[in-house]
Amino acid sequence: MTIRIGDVAPDFTAETTEGTIKFHDWIGDHWAILFSHPKDFTPVCTTELGTVARLKPEFDKRNTKVIGLSVDPVSDHEKWVGDIAETQGHAVNFPVIGDHDLTVSKLYDMIHPNASGGARTANDNATIRSIFIVGPDKKVKAMLVYPMSAGRNFDEVLRLLDALQVNAQHAVATPANWRPGDDVIIPTSVSDEEAKKKYPQGFKTLKPYLRTVAQPK
Repeated sequence: MTIRIGDVAPDFTAETTEGTIKFHDWIGDHWAILFSHPKDFTPVCTTELGTVARLKPEFDKRNTKVIGLSVDPVSDHEKWVGDIAETQGHAVNFPVIGDHDLTVSKLYDMIHPNASGGARTANDNATIRSIFIVGPDKKVKAMLVYPMSAGRNFDEVLRLLDALQVNAQHAVATPANWRPGDDVIIPTSVSDEEAKKKYPQGFKTLKPYLRTVAQPK
């Protein structure tokens, strides 16, 4: 199954470090971030889980739940979280899915369909380094995929989440390197007359197709 932006995120039931969840019910009326790992007790992923634990208050402010996934049983996760707290200084404060049979990984097209469960190395599961941002409507809003060797930039994930939420709330787009508080872009689907009514304070026209306005509050 190939997942594309705009698709409904596949629902599933899974065991996690915080009990059994049904994904759509767990999301509720929140945004959600699902981020995956190819194996427990791997160095890059250890730093990532610690980073997300540190940033969890920032996700909470954005009405966003975070959930990890690793291709090992929950019993292994429960041992791994001790190492994460010890080495990263932040205890894991969100659920981590046990996906030892690759059910969720395959459902989300994170791994080659010929891969099998069982005693596998992180290298075998190398493609399971994905991030899915899901909206309250349960649709996939963004996806990121990383290689084994490069740790993910979760400050960028927060920035992307901010952009997606501004997009959804105000029907605007965001320019390159946008940060909250920067000007946003008026979509080309909005005519100048409509823009004048929507933004009585005015907007800048750099080109007929490129108009910017202060970020709506």
